[in-house]
Amino acid sequence: MSLRAHLAVIFAIPLLLLASSDCFAQADPFALQEAATRPKATPKAKAATPLDAVINTLFAAHTFQQAAISPDGNSVAWVEDVHAKNGVVLGSTVIYVKNLKNATPQRRIGAGVADSLHAESDVAWSPDSQKIAFLSDAAKKGQLQLYVSSAAGGPAKMLTSVKGFLTNPAWSPDGKTIAVLFTENATRASGPLVAETPETGEIKDAFFEQRLALVDVATAQPAAAGKLTQITPADTYIYEYSWSPDGKRFVVSSAPGNGDNNWWIAELSTLDAATGLTKSIYKPKLQIANPVWSPDGKRIAFIEGIMSDEGLTGGDIYTISSDGGEAKNLTKDMKASAAWLGWQPDGKILFSEYVSGNTAIATLDPSNGKIEQRWSGEGAFSSAGVFGSPFSATKDGKIVAGIFRSYSHAPEVALISNASPTPTLVTNRNASLKPAWGQAKSITWKNDGYDVQGWLLYPRDFDPNKKYPMVVYVHGGPSHISLSHWPGTHDFASGLAGMGYFVLSPNPRGSFGQGEAFTRANVKDFGYGDFKDILAGVDEAIRVAPIDANRLGIAGWSYGGFMTMWAVTQTNRFKAAMAGAGLSNWQSYYGENLIDQWMIPFFGKSVYDDPEVYAKSSPINFIKKVKTPTLILVGDSDGEVPAPQSYEFWHALRTLGVETQFVVYEREGHLFANPKHQRDVITRTLAWFDAHLRQ
Repeated sequence: MSLRAHLAVIFAIPLLLLASSDCFAQADPFALQEAATRPKATPKAKAATPLDAVINTLFAAHTFQQAAISPDGNSVAWVEDVHAKNGVVLGSTVIYVKNLKNATPQRRIGAGVADSLHAESDVAWSPDSQKIAFLSDAAKKGQLQLYVSSAAGGPAKMLTSVKGFLTNPAWSPDGKTIAVLFTENATRASGPLVAETPETGEIKDAFFEQRLALVDVATAQPAAAGKLTQITPADTYIYEYSWSPDGKRFVVSSAPGNGDNNWWIAELSTLDAATGLTKSIYKPKLQIANPVWSPDGKRIAFIEGIMSDEGLTGGDIYTISSDGGEAKNLTKDMKASAAWLGWQPDGKILFSEYVSGNTAIATLDPSNGKIEQRWSGEGAFSSAGVFGSPFSATKDGKIVAGIFRSYSHAPEVALISNASPTPTLVTNRNASLKPAWGQAKSITWKNDGYDVQGWLLYPRDFDPNKKYPMVVYVHGGPSHISLSHWPGTHDFASGLAGMGYFVLSPNPRGSFGQGEAFTRANVKDFGYGDFKDILAGVDEAIRVAPIDANRLGIAGWSYGGFMTMWAVTQTNRFKAAMAGAGLSNWQSYYGENLIDQWMIPFFGKSVYDDPEVYAKSSPINFIKKVKTPTLILVGDSDGEVPAPQSYEFWHALRTLGVETQFVVYEREGHLFANPKHQRDVITRTLAWFDAHLRQ
């Protein structure tokens, strides 16, 4: 049986709800796939297909969670995921350290014995570059504790024995204390992207607060009482923090109440390290991120802008007196979006930025607003996680460590310095890995007075004499950006290019990369101006490349899922669609999701005060116009875009006789964690477009 026949067996089921063992036994798509391919005679090796090659490439890359350079610039540490032979991430992570001044190979540090595997992460260098603090679950699987190890090697010392969630350790300037964010008795990692814990019984506003805590490095012993001291109020959630240069205060971004929901209304405060006394110094108009002290302790810099998700940072750079007062925008009218910043000893601010569809490193002189770009290039350069662009810099700011990747280069730990115009690779984990897709080109177009950019990914084995189908992939957010990047295991778009499609990834108004005015241009206008930008991008792609205008598809996840649902209610131009974790009805969504605070900056008011602004952007209100076959995918524990939004859209399409299929994945949040489900999303999406866009 061919691959298409295998998938036809799966797609014959109109709804696969992967929610219980009984349902799994009766309608597990993976079980069906296995049954369809099981040989009836002597087993033979299954021939690899082009789809196998694409998926294997997506899962083959070694991945990194963090890169951190020592303050003196002599060493770099990184956190690397542990992969099985089939590319599946096993859930374990390891920490390596490499001396940059000699040719010695990297060394592994950790809390376990010999080659034992654990979850180890959150590297933090001591100010003198001699020690490394990190988190590990070596003592008990699933429970992280704080450890410290000599950078030169030797056994690690366990500093805490707590129950709850630890993250983001940072040393005091004198190296005697480590601060850490701690959520006592937490049942899961923080943030709305992870799978929510099911609630039953009487539902109340119960939540766990992430608090700032201190550990004395010299005296801390796991068995000693009071080894970790929580210094922030029990009713306040701390999102980010930074030590003052004298080690006596902190600056924090915080909000009372539900941590997952209230990041969008977080304020800037200073905190006395000895007494815990908190003083609010700034209530922002929009969202804030990355607060840091100036070297003299007199001012605090931070990023403010309209941001749709914690961790997806983009905006302008502001400073404010550490005693409070008026905040000053240092980058007003900058045609870029600041994504991370740090203050150098010379008084200049080192920052990363999104510029059009690229990333860059630059410095800003707060005294005159002068910006000098140190590096800019095609590709994504960041230091941690899937989202955002936090970095690690030396004390003098001359070297920045991060993880570099692009459509043509798999991820590696890299350094950017004043002496080198290009990233210098520290690792070569993925040196043998080659793209399973074609060339990527940045294209630009004009629409409604805006300059819009996007990435056009060419099909593998491109033949200029042929015409190809194209799928538009709309990024999430909406405050986010499509960059040239090596795709991960959640990326079906690059898989499409590997299977013979053009893929257009546009950055319409509402995206980062062209300044705050551009990012705010979709406020109260979801689905209108931004969608027009996307359609204009489709026209430009057809103009510059051999794309068959009659074989167009559209897909996306989160806001991209909404835009996909919106697209099929506004035009019949697309012949197939895939909406992942999409929003079909902004009015009902307001009451279903667990993070409604994010909507106020974009819609102006709550749905109860201005229902019309929500209604005009709801695809469900235009549902009778849909003719496009639409695949719908979602996780059953998604708190950011709950599954009922997908149910509502699917139910309407089915009632109206529009071809549709719907898959709900068991115990998955907004981003899927199960490799089996990740593979199914890619395979299922490719097969759906193959069935509708192939000639």
